[in-house]
Amino acid sequence: MTSQTRFENGHAIPTFDQKLPGCQSRMDEPPPQSEYIPTWDGGYQLYKACGKLDGRKALITGGDSGIGRAIAILFAMEGADVFITYLPGGREDAQDTRAFVEKYGRRCHIMQVDLTTKENCKKVVEEALAAMGTINFLINNHGHQMQRSNITELPEQRWEHTFNINVHSFFFLSKYTLPHMKRGDSIINCASVTAYKGSPGLLDYSTTKGAIVSFTRTLSNQCVDLGIRVNCVAPGPVYTPLIPSTMSNESQEMKQAPIGRPLQPSEMATCFVFLASMDSSSISGQTIHANGGTMVNS
Repeated sequence: MTSQTRFENGHAIPTFDQKLPGCQSRMDEPPPQSEYIPTWDGGYQLYKACGKLDGRKALITGGDSGIGRAIAILFAMEGADVFITYLPGGREDAQDTRAFVEKYGRRCHIMQVDLTTKENCKKVVEEALAAMGTINFLINNHGHQMQRSNITELPEQRWEHTFNINVHSFFFLSKYTLPHMKRGDSIINCASVTAYKGSPGLLDYSTTKGAIVSFTRTLSNQCVDLGIRVNCVAPGPVYTPLIPSTMSNESQEMKQAPIGRPLQPSEMATCFVFLASMDSSSISGQTIHANGGTMVNS
């Protein structure tokens, strides 16, 4: 079911109902085009690549849709091959991502996997190494959220499940990938603006995103002598399938950045390109706040 909400700048943004996992292919109505909103295919044609990641290899979790898909495509445009993971139900989206990547002459390997166990995290790293030969960039992008308005309504199992996906898997993937990385490689984690401002309906999610920020800072301090940088991106409200599959229509209508519109995945992906490239060679342990103008304490 689709409805419309109109922001102050006059742009109608559709809201949807979806079941988990949210799928890009079921986002059946794109937002309108304007000079303010990048085109619905992620704005890829607006991005000007210049070979910043030529010959590099990236493992990108949750790369089938949303921010992960945009990262995979922009990395490919910059010359990198990618290995992406996706959940059951996301195969069509993953294949679409692969088609985009191959359009730019790079290879895209896809793997369906549940990252809630350390065994599966280890298997992903092994498969990525077998497919690409090395991993220069680990992009911990996947995540889980589900609205609950009150702590008393949040099941203990849901709290544990959210931490298994959003925090524990980041640890395991980083632990198993780092021994194969070398000077100049990097890990980039995806946090959220909710880690800084809190979100009443997302207690478990917001808490895990705060943990990711601390994990990023501390792992950076461990890896700095190795020449391996660890950074973080904290998106604001981004128009991805995660939103309609986990939030009510009312909450979707309220999700907008100070700039007056939901952010686009490609606007997040440019931050990941920057942190992966040597343009950011002096930056480690930091968080980029790609949130459309929300003021936070970094």
